[in-house]
Amino acid sequence: MKLALVRARYNPFGGAERFLNDAVAALATSEPPVSVTLFTREWPAQGAGSMAHRIVNPGYLTSTGRDRGFAEAVHTALAAEAFDLVQSYERIAGANIYHAVDGVHAEWLAQRRRIQGLTQQLGVAINPHHRYVLKAECAMFAAPEFKAAICISTMVRDNILHHFDIDPAKLHVIYSGVDAHKFSPTCRDQFRTEQRAALDIPQHAPVAVFVGSGFERKGLAMFLRALADAGRAGSGPGERWFGLVVGKDKHVGHYQALARSLGIEDRVIFTGGVADTRPFYGASDVFVLPTVYEPFGLVCLEALACGLPVVTSTSSGAAEIIETGKNGYVTDALDMSAISKAMVSAIANPKMASAARASAVAFTPAAMSEQYRSLYRSLTSNT
Repeated sequence: MKLALVRARYNPFGGAERFLNDAVAALATSEPPVSVTLFTREWPAQGAGSMAHRIVNPGYLTSTGRDRGFAEAVHTALAAEAFDLVQSYERIAGANIYHAVDGVHAEWLAQRRRIQGLTQQLGVAINPHHRYVLKAECAMFAAPEFKAAICISTMVRDNILHHFDIDPAKLHVIYSGVDAHKFSPTCRDQFRTEQRAALDIPQHAPVAVFVGSGFERKGLAMFLRALADAGRAGSGPGERWFGLVVGKDKHVGHYQALARSLGIEDRVIFTGGVADTRPFYGASDVFVLPTVYEPFGLVCLEALACGLPVVTSTSSGAAEIIETGKNGYVTDALDMSAISKAMVSAIANPKMASAARASAVAFTPAAMSEQYRSLYRSLTSNT
């Protein structure tokens, strides 16, 4: 089977791309293997070397022109080569499958209003790029070529049904798989002492880790506020909370300034984008992602596999695999008090580490691959 994937911007540090990489690796080793070609605007040096790719990079002047031009150029490129199925990670009409790693744009905008003032909301409403994406989303689901959406959580499936008139039978929930050998509690033994020493973090200090790019949506501001709140509960230097922020964002300076204003600048390390997150999981005690909107959050699954309790929000698809008080906690994204209390409770219960690990190991790349191949077979057998 020949499968075309479409992802406009390939960011090797992004969760969506790690999701894509894991899917490609699983399909390539399946029997029979699936031949995969990615159509993308750019291919960085850190790109997955085993993945065939085509560069489709028309010129543009605006973000709307960028997305529209890429969609049109992809259509032209696909017409020149025969594929059994076209699976897009972008909102492009004409694709057979939408892999909803970015969720539903209409839902993201709805959730984003919770953290925006009236002026910001007005700016979004009149922004031509957001209007284009919303229109493209509608056109994609209405296109005659559309056969299925891969929803990476039940939350995403429900979001689609809420915003669009679509046959529920076309929506398939397939969770990500995680490499439980690569991401495991051994990361603690392997990296904890050395990584903490390198970051000048006391060996016995409680450490919360945040992993993700796109800090506004992922809830970094609330992470920092909750970290400051949890730190105020400490009674001595050894109990002062430290925070690791692993990821990149063009507005990082804003969040560094927030850390200064909260009095925790000396206890928050901004690492930037990293190719290997395991040392940071290994150096930490709890994973915290108080996201405003996260379709799933592969990082949550990675953290669980490493034996880290996870604190995430009700607007995260990963909340579906969190059992409160057992392998983590689920709170409202904007409830700082609940988030900080969950952080403290998570590290106070040593049994949560083993429960976290146990809850992740069932999500295997092999199981994910089989669900993909089953879906592809059903779609191609009907053509």
